[in-house]
Amino acid sequence: MRYSARTLLAAVLLAASACLRTATLEPPPPGGHHVLFIGNSLTYVNDLPRTLADLAALAGDTIRVSSVARPDYALIDHITYASGAVEAVKLGGWEFVVLQQGSSSLAVNRDSLILWTKMWDPIIRGVGARPALYMVWPTSDRVAFFDDVRKSYQMAAEAVGGLFLPAGQSWLTAWKTDATLAFYSVDGLHPAPLGTYLAALVIYEQVTGHDARNLPARVIVAGQQLSVPEATIRLLQRAAHETNAQYALK
Repeated sequence: MRYSARTLLAAVLLAASACLRTATLEPPPPGGHHVLFIGNSLTYVNDLPRTLADLAALAGDTIRVSSVARPDYALIDHITYASGAVEAVKLGGWEFVVLQQGSSSLAVNRDSLILWTKMWDPIIRGVGARPALYMVWPTSDRVAFFDDVRKSYQMAAEAVGGLFLPAGQSWLTAWKTDATLAFYSVDGLHPAPLGTYLAALVIYEQVTGHDARNLPARVIVAGQQLSVPEATIRLLQRAAHETNAQYALK
């Protein structure tokens, strides 16, 4: 699927503005599900938290989101450099705290991801929330490493009894049906809008317990509705559901 230069420019500007935002340190309002994201540009490009909230709203669900995401940050950086993430967690009221860093496909990066997830676990559990590991993807020149990325995030989730969100794996599921789907942005690292939408579908199912295949055939990413064929939308919804059914931790 092709996107115009204007659409790509808008995405870049959105990402730039997201870099400059700081988390609003306020307790989440009552009602619905409450999800805090901690990560880097793989979370804030295309505004995954907002995309998730808008997706839920289409089905009459409420997911209240907040995010602390900084360029190139690993999970340890959010603690070491006082990004505001620890303070955001300690506000309480969260049901899930979603943790995300790089692909972590190499053994040393896998060990770090598990270690740093364990460091976050008592902070998150201390406010009655559950950690959730948001599996991302390798860069587009390393697609053979998807399985290594999955194992890293899955092992980190298992290490703390957390939720495993196999977003990157859902890309592979969808590609089995249509290998032309553009989930990578032009830089081969960040998600294209459809990649963010599919990630949101995976997270939506696990947060709400509702079937993504029953969602309306609309794609809203970062507050903008995209023109996507209904057949493609249904394919992505099925891919999210099938991936969760295969890989979600109980």
